[in-house]
Amino acid sequence: MAAKGSWTKSLFIGLWTVLNFSRKLFFNLIFLVICVGLIIAVAGSGDEKLTVKKDSALFLSLKGRLVIEKESVDPFEQFLQESLGNQPENPELLVREVVKVLENAQKDRRIKALVLDLKNFSGGGLDKLRIIANAIDEFKTSEKPVYAIGDYYSQAQYYLAAHADHVYLNPMGSLMFEGYGSFGMYFKDVLEKLKVTTHIFRVGTFKSAVEPFMRNDMSEEAKEANKLWLDGYWSQYKEDVAAARGLDVTNFDETLDGLLAKFEAAGGDFAQYALENNWVDALKTREEIRSELIELVGTDDEELGINATAYNTYLKVINPPMPVVEKDIDKVAIVVAKGTILDGNQKAGTIGGDSTARLLRKARQDENVKAVVLQIDSPGGSAFASEIIRQEVLQLQLAGKPVIASMSTYAASGGYWIAASTDKIIASPSTITGSIGVFGMFMTYQDSLDYVGIHSDGVGSTELAGFSPVRPLAPQFAQILQRNVENTYGNFLSLVASARNMSVEDVDKIAQGRVWIGSDALELGLVDELGTIDDAIAAAAEMAELEEFDTHYVKRSLSAQEIFWKEFFGQAMTVVGKWQFGNTDSALINEFKRVLSEFNLVNELNDPKGTYVLCLPCTVE
Repeated sequence: MAAKGSWTKSLFIGLWTVLNFSRKLFFNLIFLVICVGLIIAVAGSGDEKLTVKKDSALFLSLKGRLVIEKESVDPFEQFLQESLGNQPENPELLVREVVKVLENAQKDRRIKALVLDLKNFSGGGLDKLRIIANAIDEFKTSEKPVYAIGDYYSQAQYYLAAHADHVYLNPMGSLMFEGYGSFGMYFKDVLEKLKVTTHIFRVGTFKSAVEPFMRNDMSEEAKEANKLWLDGYWSQYKEDVAAARGLDVTNFDETLDGLLAKFEAAGGDFAQYALENNWVDALKTREEIRSELIELVGTDDEELGINATAYNTYLKVINPPMPVVEKDIDKVAIVVAKGTILDGNQKAGTIGGDSTARLLRKARQDENVKAVVLQIDSPGGSAFASEIIRQEVLQLQLAGKPVIASMSTYAASGGYWIAASTDKIIASPSTITGSIGVFGMFMTYQDSLDYVGIHSDGVGSTELAGFSPVRPLAPQFAQILQRNVENTYGNFLSLVASARNMSVEDVDKIAQGRVWIGSDALELGLVDELGTIDDAIAAAAEMAELEEFDTHYVKRSLSAQEIFWKEFFGQAMTVVGKWQFGNTDSALINEFKRVLSEFNLVNELNDPKGTYVLCLPCTVE
């Protein structure tokens, strides 16, 4: 029996060895195939040299949403997605890259015209749109024609199209302005039906971030505050577009009756409506547009048949594949703070209390950096993480390096917290800022569990032990949490009052969680100037008394391994990243995703004390 048992054991060991070997062989073969494919792709890149065609039209085919910093993406994952022809779910366009392309193309003798192909452009904040529009206007000083072509134009797409010399719309296309709104989903009833107990702690009459979880509608205070900044935002859009088209702001239709009257006059034809109201210069089919462009720049053998240079091609040509060796001169460092503010270390595209503070510290320890611009695009987040970042701003100032805050689309709540103590705050006229208020929130599920027959019980050495979302919250503990929120609000008021040379009482009058637009924030004393990132850089250089300097974006230092893979996959993506597919989600699916994202954001927030300075209703894109 012993011999038979030994033989059986040996058989199973042998079978396992074969299976284990086969498993490793299978995965190693897959890895080998991928590596060979990458090597072939990189080796073949020399056969497809990127060039700018002579006398070509630069096709500014913008795909995605304008951002000041792209979200971190794993190079290998990005390569696989592009090699399979899959476009990212939410593609992003770096504002400074688009501007760089336009600036170079303006002086480039190989570029004869600019074509704005905006069908896949998702927009961006009004400040970002304005920067691109200004770059288009500057391109026009070269006397090269600018064409905007489209089957349809969204509101954001048209903002850029309005700056073209020739705006063409497909005869079957449409264009309509909707304005801006703040509409959300409210969950009070559904939470009650699920027997979920929501615990909310807040300070600020207008701090409406938690309203979706405690109400079934928007409060009158929130409606009042939101209507004020939304009207201001819309007014700026109208003024900019009307000026670009040489029209009066009254040409915009803001009532359904007014729109219906003009629509009827146009025979119920959206394209004719756009033409009769001078929003477009002509209605032209795709073939008519193609023929006109061929007459201007000629033909080539590509699918489009037009002598064109693609935006992505031009961007890669003017951007060297290897990092540029920086000059050993004085620098104004730019630290980007974009996204929700979370505690700890976060990847690019999200602000981390530790990771963003580390970037500021890196600038402080760099002897060549004489001043810093903190570029902010954030609705806020963790109060603790916001304070960690602000403390690093103070350390820069103690080191004799001035810090200028440059506000992009958002610098609200926690976004304002990290800006408050800088030496100067420069906002866009359309920046959404303020929202000086604090809240805390969590849910307990004791009633939900009781309904299905699950209970929690036990003992502890103190009354504080056993805190859990499956148990009721003690009233005394609720009072402690509310006092913590009130204390944090007091600290917020005090630091703003000290930094802005105001009394705490005066700050409280314009705080209370209320959102302000940049132009109003200037009048209230919350910001110092209205301008762009370039104005912030100039202010930083002036404050540091720099005459000759360079700018430098401070980024996380990559390891040698990360640099290798980034460059390796970057070369491969140049070859295989050709075919892209659009997002086919329906409006209903997109709305469902948005609702889920609100709950997901609540789960992602990670302040150690559960205290947040966050503006949720600030979205306008």
